[in-house]
Amino acid sequence: MTDESDEFETGASDAEETARPDADPKAGADEAAGDATAVDAETETSASADAESTGAESTDAAGGDAGPDADDADDVGADTEDAGPDADDADDVGADTEDAGPDADDAVPEDVQKYARFKKVDGAQYDRVNDFLRERTYVTAREWAIARLCADFRTETGVEMTKIGNNLPELVPFMTDTYTPQAVNQARSAFRDKVRKSGATFLYGAMSGFFTAEELDEMMYEVTEIAKFLLEVEGVDLSVEEELEAEERISSVMREVREASTDLRKEELSDEE
Repeated sequence: MTDESDEFETGASDAEETARPDADPKAGADEAAGDATAVDAETETSASADAESTGAESTDAAGGDAGPDADDADDVGADTEDAGPDADDADDVGADTEDAGPDADDAVPEDVQKYARFKKVDGAQYDRVNDFLRERTYVTAREWAIARLCADFRTETGVEMTKIGNNLPELVPFMTDTYTPQAVNQARSAFRDKVRKSGATFLYGAMSGFFTAEELDEMMYEVTEIAKFLLEVEGVDLSVEEELEAEERISSVMREVREASTDLRKEELSDEE
């Protein structure tokens, strides 16, 4: 841009000298030669100045560009330092993994997972099961289920009441709440008391002579069917032969009880006379 401006000004001076009428040709030639020399000198000077300016600008540009690069390097270093929280996050992940330990400890025990009783009433409501039992027995659904669990989770040192109470919903489909060991023991005691009272009532009825042998056999058949149904709900599969054998044994025992009680009453009457 500088060279083109100088050349534009030199051309204008030559035109002015040529246009002067009183100009000396020889002097004009000398002046033209001097002007050409001056033009060359100015051109070289301008070129040198431009080169120096260009070099300075290149140096400044390089220096200026280097500044941001250095700042960028600092930014990279800052980013590298910012990676520290990621390491802390990794520690947090490790802490979370360690915190998962108690959850693993609270997992359902293996023997509870394998417990397969009461599957036939899976999905049944507690009230429905309870109503069925109360119509046919003296025990409740809670007492029945817990008594069964206490028999199945018995060890050499006793019944695992804590395990039963903590895993009651997993063990029995129609039970929705967990129980304390005290509540488990209370339900088991209530079941035992009712069975004892029911047994005493039934045996007294069989021994008292209130029922004939046929009536007693019919009664035994009905109660045996209910007991077998409860066993089947618990998951016990009885074949026809096993059912008939069980019924025959019970009937035989009850006949012996009735005969023995009849003989006992006769003896008592003889003593009174």
